[in-house]
Amino acid sequence: MAGPELLLLRHGIAEDRPLQPLEDLEQALAQDQARRLTERGRRRSRAVLERLVALGLSGDRLMSSPLERALETAALAVEVGLAPALELAHALAPGGDPEPLLAALDGRLILVGHEPDLSALACRLIGAPAGSLVLRKAGAILLSLGPGAGARLRLLLSPRSLLA
Repeated sequence: MAGPELLLLRHGIAEDRPLQPLEDLEQALAQDQARRLTERGRRRSRAVLERLVALGLSGDRLMSSPLERALETAALAVEVGLAPALELAHALAPGGDPEPLLAALDGRLILVGHEPDLSALACRLIGAPAGSLVLRKAGAILLSLGPGAGARLRLLLSPRSLLA
């Protein structure tokens, strides 16, 4: 690895959103935050994470969104050896701004979060039009960060391509 890198990892397949009337917005938000990975989501995420380790894409630090499905994915990543520990980052919650997390980037940082936020971050960093990258559930994007504000897309990996 020549310079700092950023591995963006979307959480695995999660439980469906419960249907809530619009007047129960607070309850709907709380239920969304508590959505967990499905059994299939856990199995698939573990397999993807193990493959990332086998490909040598382990990181020095791992930060996760505080939402349950992302935390479960991040915990699996630590369990399989993708990173040494899990750090909570509220900036990775849906609608957050994760760019400040990159300020002191050294080595390879793994961010576990949600769409469309992760692919939007990747698009901004590489100078691509918004929406030109889409990150599948349990998918990964690897970026090399150069001097200044620029970045280079190294890998865009769907779970299907990783597990083929």
